[in-house]
Amino acid sequence: MSAIGSLNETPLHAELKRRVAPPGSAFEVEVGGYVVDAVADGLLIEVQTRHLGNMRTKLAALLPENRVRLVLPVPRTRWLEKAHPDGRIERRRSPKAGRVEQLFAELVYAPTFLAHPNLELEVALVEDVEERTFVAGKAWRRHGWVVSGRRLVAVLERRTFSRPEDLLALLPADLPSAFTTADHAAAAGLPLRLAQQAAYCLHELELVERVGKRGNAHLYRLT
Repeated sequence: MSAIGSLNETPLHAELKRRVAPPGSAFEVEVGGYVVDAVADGLLIEVQTRHLGNMRTKLAALLPENRVRLVLPVPRTRWLEKAHPDGRIERRRSPKAGRVEQLFAELVYAPTFLAHPNLELEVALVEDVEERTFVAGKAWRRHGWVVSGRRLVAVLERRTFSRPEDLLALLPADLPSAFTTADHAAAAGLPLRLAQQAAYCLHELELVERVGKRGNAHLYRLT
């Protein structure tokens, strides 16, 4: 039997699954040889706090006979909290703000799963705290501060994608009919890497097609 296991799960995962599961859900339920985070009226709910690629085998086993909702948490607001050796707690807000489009950074590991009629993706935009502890000689880029855990503060917004076509709502309305990933990144205010991941996912799901090149960049058009 494969399981995350309640003894090994992080505080963020434990709290988030209880926030997003409907009232009356059962938790840590064995289904088809796997332990599922929550089950409500036949719907299996999985909270993915690691790479979606780690879920491929589990999803392939569960989807043929079960409806599955995969919840991807994205930190819209993150607090960085340092616990100093003298007991002081220092907290500051991260300048990074997560967006729904970050689902493409996870979906890129298994884009075609969204085409399965039994799967829906839910992006949970959250406020969380990243806890850091000082360990001498570790994490030289952070001067000895290592991430020791994350905890949930609030679920700010939830967005569901039940079929591939739902992803098209994330594209800017002013994209040209034929566009590059650089066009997408500029129009949406996204990092180029994320726009490239979006293009890959949309292409794999046959929502866009390649129609030529502009220089070395592929041109995409909605199908």
